[in-house]
Amino acid sequence: MVKNYFYIILLSVFLFSLSASAQENKPQSKNQDTSIDGLSFYPNPVSSGKIYISSKSSADKEVTIFDVLGKKVLQATLNTKELNIASISPGVYIIRIREGDALATRKLIIK
Repeated sequence: MVKNYFYIILLSVFLFSLSASAQENKPQSKNQDTSIDGLSFYPNPVSSGKIYISSKSSADKEVTIFDVLGKKVLQATLNTKELNIASISPGVYIIRIREGDALATRKLIIK
């Protein structure tokens, strides 16, 4: 019986490492996280109802905020640094920022 568990665990580790190495060689798709040069957003956690998003580029940023279940709670296009999030309830969220072809995804905490 213990021998069977050992083989199951060994097989699981092998499949996990095989899957991880296959993903390393995948080309990035349009939806994968790529870096935005000099991206910063603050404060995090937020208690003021506003966040400030900046990067080295002055291009417009498409910002989408999702709750932890994946429901979109806010979508906006920024041409300034300030985003008003006062309408969002306190909690943990995922913020996705797109600038041109670059995409960044981060955790956002609202108090």
